[in-house]
Amino acid sequence: MGDATDRGRASFGEGAWGEAYALLSATDAEAGLDLEDLERLGAAAYLVGRDEEAVDVWGRAHRLGLRIGEIRRAAGCAFWSAFVLLNKGELARGGGWVHRGQRLLDDRDLDCVERGYLLYAASVRLLFEGDLGAAAAGFAQAAKMGEHFRAPELVALARVGHGRCLIYLGDITEGMALLDEAMVAISAQEVSPIAVGDLYCSVIEGCQEVFDVRRAQEWTAALSRWCEAKPDLVLYRGQCMVHRAELTLLRGAWSNAVTEAQQACDRLAAPTSQRALGAAYYVRAELHRLRGDFTAAEKAYRQANKAGRQPQPGLAQLWLAQSRVDAALAAMRNALDEAEDTVARARLLAPYIEIALAGGDVAAARVAGDELSSIAAEWNTPLLHALSSYATGSILLAEGNAGAALAALRRSAARWRELDAPYEGARTRVGMALACRALGDESSTEMELDAARSVFQQLDAVPDLVRVEELASVMARRAAGGLTPREVQVLALLATGKTNRAIASELVISEKTVAAHVSSVFTKLGLSSRSAATAYAYEHRLV
Repeated sequence: MGDATDRGRASFGEGAWGEAYALLSATDAEAGLDLEDLERLGAAAYLVGRDEEAVDVWGRAHRLGLRIGEIRRAAGCAFWSAFVLLNKGELARGGGWVHRGQRLLDDRDLDCVERGYLLYAASVRLLFEGDLGAAAAGFAQAAKMGEHFRAPELVALARVGHGRCLIYLGDITEGMALLDEAMVAISAQEVSPIAVGDLYCSVIEGCQEVFDVRRAQEWTAALSRWCEAKPDLVLYRGQCMVHRAELTLLRGAWSNAVTEAQQACDRLAAPTSQRALGAAYYVRAELHRLRGDFTAAEKAYRQANKAGRQPQPGLAQLWLAQSRVDAALAAMRNALDEAEDTVARARLLAPYIEIALAGGDVAAARVAGDELSSIAAEWNTPLLHALSSYATGSILLAEGNAGAALAALRRSAARWRELDAPYEGARTRVGMALACRALGDESSTEMELDAARSVFQQLDAVPDLVRVEELASVMARRAAGGLTPREVQVLALLATGKTNRAIASELVISEKTVAAHVSSVFTKLGLSSRSAATAYAYEHRLV
């Protein structure tokens, strides 16, 4: 079995973790492994997605370290067990390992780098529990300990944790600076594979929380390259797919996003359910919603919820699309009430404004819009400015200030073009069309609707396409040569081939009245025959 162990060690060193896991597991089952090989086996198990096995192996390594007097390494194994469990959301079990490791070092009065790692883990737990101030202080102290012991991996992990806390506390500039600084450790190859994946994912999530799409795209591309070079990797490959799906969705490559989201679901669901599975289901739900498959969308939102991902605002937006405005508004109000920090509120405000306007609560939308504008001014990221300008334009339009609304919507559309986000840009152009219509600019209205229609057709965004067609139809009716609403109805029915008698029957009016309406239509539009009237109706989308 010595040869298998040697090959397992070599495979681990080469990043072939699936092979390393198989070889070291075989040796472990037959003859047992020493402490260092148990540590390798724990890491390999984690990287191929076997979380519980990793915790079990590191637990055994911890006990072996105690037996042979390797106290520091035993504390290190306690840390890695805590690391896995805390990132799975198992705060009690993870916290238990943190306390065990800390007590072990306290009892022997050991001042070592493992103490810094355990402080980092304790701070992770505080962050997950919502104690941001204590977590930030703990991460900052852990980073100092990492510097003292010349442990760049600990420094990087702690600075990312500290940066995330600062973002939640509202210090976006300093928080993002810490994230960027920490990532230098990756390019310098100063961290282990477990830490590399965790750093990438945490930094990308931080970028997305502050709507910094460009940074998120840059780090996601780097994570993709790292994952692709390691075919056995399960854990972070699935998370990488989720991040790629989210950014691909924004860029309008929806077919690719569908593939990425499905692959992420498949990868993260096996061999055990991973923490990012809920996010993968959520992206899949968004794609179903945007393309009009509402049944599949609701199912995926519920799957996301079961996997631990808050289904809002997507589920409420689905209910809005289904005309369940009251349910959507109630859900979003609850979600906002529960959002305790600015990061969480920023993610919810734009959808809430859209739903509040649909429900006729313009005052509530205005309050939320002012809050979103304030956050956008403070964070100063293009995506958040685009969302804020769109929300402001929609609110101004509802308040009857079409001129100011159009200006705000034009600013939003310019931001979406910079971000290469075609769907959001097309939605903004629909808003611009409505503003132009309110200003009496029918030509610009038609032009903006036509531009939006083209994007929605390309994306297969069925609900939005239907809405544009309905708006275009309404506009055509309004522009139909000054016809009265009843004359428009008569013309539309005439164009379907109905006789005057059939039209009279459908509209419950006399045949004589229908004839009078037909005569008036011909006079107003300068038409001389029913066939000409039919052609006009189809040309102006009256049928």
